[in-house]
Amino acid sequence: MSDFKIITNTTADLPQSFIEDNGLGLFFFNYTLNGQVYSADNDLDYKMFYNQVREGSMPSTSQVNPETFREKFTEYLQENKKLLYLSFSSGLSGSCSNANLVANEMMEENPDIEIKVIDTLAASMGEGLVVYRAVQLQKEGKSFEETARYIEEHVMNFTHVFTVDDLNHLYRGGRVSKTSAVLGTMINIKPILNVDEEGHLIPINKVRGRKKSLHALVDYMEKRMGSWRDKNDIVLISHGDCLEDAQLVADEIKERFGIENFMINHIGPTIGAHSGPGTVALFFMGEGR
Repeated sequence: MSDFKIITNTTADLPQSFIEDNGLGLFFFNYTLNGQVYSADNDLDYKMFYNQVREGSMPSTSQVNPETFREKFTEYLQENKKLLYLSFSSGLSGSCSNANLVANEMMEENPDIEIKVIDTLAASMGEGLVVYRAVQLQKEGKSFEETARYIEEHVMNFTHVFTVDDLNHLYRGGRVSKTSAVLGTMINIKPILNVDEEGHLIPINKVRGRKKSLHALVDYMEKRMGSWRDKNDIVLISHGDCLEDAQLVADEIKERFGIENFMINHIGPTIGAHSGPGTVALFFMGEGR
């Protein structure tokens, strides 16, 4: 039995089977759609979610509050006295700050426990890739301290790149101007974005046409892998209800780099509320963000 428990979030967009198979703790980020609040007890099927967004519904999301952190940390401490919580990017949510506040309070109250909160500065399966690496280290027998140290030392090596199909979702999230969204849509411009060193979403390029945007993701991967090229034993790809496009990216990676192992999953509502249907995101180990 490991000496620590790993905890993640629904924002990591990991398959439920991976979470269950590895005994991960999970914080659910609630979201609201058409006046209905969805939580862990009444989650909406992702296809139904994206269909409603396509029909014009505008979802909103909320961060995990301190009360929920305390409740779930207390629950997980019944299993293990050491908790490693890999948080959603502080550049995109205040949840990491809430987690740190509660963890410090609980450790002051009980010196026998240890709750380590690490800001992954990552989103979607970028956060998921951090969790995946932590799980692998745990399986290799690495200690709580060794696993946490590896993640902290290499957090900038968890590389993100993604494209969206509809600029209007980025406009609603304040990532592009209204003019850029309108003009870009008219001439079929597709932005290429990543998550920077502060955990923020930033545009890094733009291309014309959907196919070119998908190829541009793989081009970015080729530029950023560097000395990590042979260490990418798995690549993660998430998608906003567009599995065929995600598979196209995987096929090109396999052809160009010989990588055979992929984890592909849909983007959940928390991230999907801001990126929209048709988003394709690629995550790998690289020289830097």
